[in-house]
Amino acid sequence: MIGRANTIDQDRLSTQQWMWKFAALLLSSGPGYKRVMGRVIPFRRRSILPIALGAIAAAILAFAATMIFLDWKGSSPAIQQQNEVKILRPDPRPSGPIEVIDGDTVRMNGTSYRLVGFDTPERGDKARCEGERSRAEAATTRLRALVGSGDARLERAACACLPGQEGTRNCNYGRLCGSLTIGGRDVGQILISEGLANPYVCGPTRCPPRRPWCDGR
Repeated sequence: MIGRANTIDQDRLSTQQWMWKFAALLLSSGPGYKRVMGRVIPFRRRSILPIALGAIAAAILAFAATMIFLDWKGSSPAIQQQNEVKILRPDPRPSGPIEVIDGDTVRMNGTSYRLVGFDTPERGDKARCEGERSRAEAATTRLRALVGSGDARLERAACACLPGQEGTRNCNYGRLCGSLTIGGRDVGQILISEGLANPYVCGPTRCPPRRPWCDGR
């Protein structure tokens, strides 16, 4: 009887253990899990959970920082492009129809060019005498004829201006400078050879006085 009683007690203990395990399983899936299991294994729950939450938070922050950096890096070239200031300068060899203004000035695509290496008389009210005025008209007419003959090439040249003043009203009346050739010949040399222009060579930042076209003036 004693042996049978011990067997019954062991069976009851085994059944109770399975019941406790089953109850613990149910509690683990419900809201009472923290209240019950927190008392059973308090050290494990309180040590792992903060570490896990910290790891998750760190991963989220790292992901967010990475996305922000990639977004900034991808948009920075566009921002730099918007803020970039471009200085537009005429092409060294402009193209288009050449319009003659006077014997030493032409215009192309709305930009005026003072031809370098020679000087022609002034036209209109700028002429100091009638002889200068008539020579100015002759030089202008001759330059138009040369340009109209074809194969005219205008190339940009440096003006005798102070640094930063080229193309402004402070130098050369806002005109740029250039050299004009017709069939490979410089128009200045042609006009000088015909008595319609004087040689006029400037230095890097200044030009010499112009030779007068009127006697005594």
